[in-house]
Amino acid sequence: MTAPETYTMHFLDQAKIYIRSGGGGPGAVSFRREKYVEYGGPDGGNGGKGADIVFEAVAGLNTLIDFRYTQHFKAPRGGHGMGKNRNGAAGKDLVIKVPVGTQIVDDEDRETVLADLTEAGQRVVLLEGGMGGRGNASYKTSTNRAPRQHQPGIPPQEMWVWLRLKLLADVGLVGMPNAGKSTFINKLSNAKAKVGDYAFTTLRPQLGVVTHKNREFVLADIPGLIAGAAEGAGIGDRFLGHIERCRVLVHLIDISNTDPVEAMHVVEEELEAYGGDLEGKPRLVALNKIDLVDDELAAAYAKELLKAGAHEVFPISGATGKGMSKLLDAVIEYLPAATVTERPEGEREEADDKPWSPL
Repeated sequence: MTAPETYTMHFLDQAKIYIRSGGGGPGAVSFRREKYVEYGGPDGGNGGKGADIVFEAVAGLNTLIDFRYTQHFKAPRGGHGMGKNRNGAAGKDLVIKVPVGTQIVDDEDRETVLADLTEAGQRVVLLEGGMGGRGNASYKTSTNRAPRQHQPGIPPQEMWVWLRLKLLADVGLVGMPNAGKSTFINKLSNAKAKVGDYAFTTLRPQLGVVTHKNREFVLADIPGLIAGAAEGAGIGDRFLGHIERCRVLVHLIDISNTDPVEAMHVVEEELEAYGGDLEGKPRLVALNKIDLVDDELAAAYAKELLKAGAHEVFPISGATGKGMSKLLDAVIEYLPAATVTERPEGEREEADDKPWSPL
């Protein structure tokens, strides 16, 4: 008996798609023909409006992989006008569902952001459907009793666009390969990132939800950066866009590195070369893997990092959890105040005693 085949969801953070709204339906040319009605007159109805192209941000999606297999989206056109003054039906809008954090970018320059969907449920009408054409009944006047002109309906709009996903996270995790970022995020959440004793074990961004002192925040881990990442070295800097929206960055440095100061400068230079205001974001420097050295060496390296420009250094161990609480205390200082106050255990409100009702 063979083992059941398993499928893994692949991460895709950009995709190019073609979109076209619906054209307006043409108006009708028709004349009333009934027995015993000597002068029927025109009765051609108007065409229906074409459907819009609508983008909607939905929760629960974190990849654009679906757009690798479906790349053309064409909204239905409006219905034809008909006789007896019957108007054509409007086309049903085509709603394209994308992950929260998706940007829609113009294909011509690949820089102009047409829409930025940052909240679940947010909708944007990117292309409007064409208006339906007028039927000949609408052209009737006192001097033109039998018009034969009509409108064909406004044609659809079409374009190619790029979808770019920038994950929404509160805290971004950066560092060189083998700095221990995967172990760090696994320790704090259930992200289950791949851990290995070689460079670039992380090939795509990872998200984890961290709970600390009754506060929750989302932590994003991106592949490691090396010198020249802005020019494409290693995996490059293409995943840095996923931490552009973070409120604070945690810079993880491996204490077993031959020169932690140089490692800090390499990552800082790559963030500055990328732009996107990353160089100006608050950064917390965490000296990781202190479980491999004695306290004296860890303190000495921390002093060197402070002299090199670090605002504050947090010696931690992602494997054992040592020093993590102090680092997380500093992290939540950069997050917005909690909007929900936890009730002390055992405290109840009057509403808790009311029987449930669907009304």
